[in-house]
Amino acid sequence: MNDYLNALQPYPFARLRNLFEGLEPNPTLRPINLGIGEPQHRAPEHVLKALNQHIETISNYPTVLGLPELRDAISRWARTRFHLTTLDPKTQILPVNGTREALFSIAQVICSPTRPSTVFAPNPFYQIYEGAALMAGAALRLLPCEADCNHQPDYKALSDEDWASCDLLYICNPGNPAGGLIDRGTLSFLIEKALQHDFVIVSDECYSEIYPAENTPPAGLLEVCAQIGNEDYHNCLVFHSLSKRSNLPGMRSGFVAGDATILSSYLQYRTYHGCTMPIYHQYASIAAWQDEQHVVTNRSLYRTKFELVLDSLKDLYDLSYPEGGFYIWLPTPIDDEIFARQLYQEFSITALPGTYLGRSVDGRNPGKGYLRLALVASVEDCVEAAARIVTLTRQLRAKHG
Repeated sequence: MNDYLNALQPYPFARLRNLFEGLEPNPTLRPINLGIGEPQHRAPEHVLKALNQHIETISNYPTVLGLPELRDAISRWARTRFHLTTLDPKTQILPVNGTREALFSIAQVICSPTRPSTVFAPNPFYQIYEGAALMAGAALRLLPCEADCNHQPDYKALSDEDWASCDLLYICNPGNPAGGLIDRGTLSFLIEKALQHDFVIVSDECYSEIYPAENTPPAGLLEVCAQIGNEDYHNCLVFHSLSKRSNLPGMRSGFVAGDATILSSYLQYRTYHGCTMPIYHQYASIAAWQDEQHVVTNRSLYRTKFELVLDSLKDLYDLSYPEGGFYIWLPTPIDDEIFARQLYQEFSITALPGTYLGRSVDGRNPGKGYLRLALVASVEDCVEAAARIVTLTRQLRAKHG
């Protein structure tokens, strides 16, 4: 067996199952699951129609490069969304089966097995970054995400010696779990460091299409590249998905875009890796990338949930509307694992302890003391969950003073 497997920790949801083992949720309350970031809004009808219209292509092998029409649709969407002059669909875009597998496998291409490699990632983080680094045989350096830095790493605190040791930098923008943004100035700083020290930035932008104000979308890495003159996106890759944007998590459809040289090597890797998107999924993806109205509607629904939930919590919690994504990063009044157990057992709510999304470095886990609430359930369930959280919090404050 591969010895690197021994370095992998249990996945957060496996830890959550263990946390709840032996517990029964309150049978008088309907269960509400805010634990996993799986969109529950209805999939767009025109996308389902395209899927059904092309189901006969199940008889054909898909190519790793994907349909030219799909790469063209992605290019048009990305150029419009991020104000790009160019994004060559032939060399700078690669469709992938959801960004999870791509975020994992890209580390196999960038990290060399013949010399020591180091991967930088935020902490707390999407656990795929850790698994990707460890299974590529790389050292993992975790950068703490604290409240005083918008729950993003303080990248400017790192020295040039630190950056010289980096081979791959994972960034998540907007962030998971807290929803904080990396501002344009910091993105520019990171691009310049990547060019100076020759490391690759892998930007996970899966939550970029869920944001509060319709006229102020988050900036993307390629967008800032173009603004500062890195017009071929050297050493920069972005990862986008239809899972959150279009409520299509089960379709496993996304793309990687950016540096054509890296993507050429990644294409070769994927030819052997064999993870290709079914052709009927590709046609459905074209329909999704070509339409923006369903995304506007999707954002509006999340906006309603955030406004109502934050209003319910405001008397007990000092929270702001996150700058992106659909999570609330809730500071817990007691230990986050104990709070999650009580919510589950007494109030039939499933939520993820922040401890499970982070790692302890120098004796501190930046995720500890938080709960991640995924506002993916119905408006009614999200509002009801907030009311139950308020009830438990009041009980705890009365008990503990």
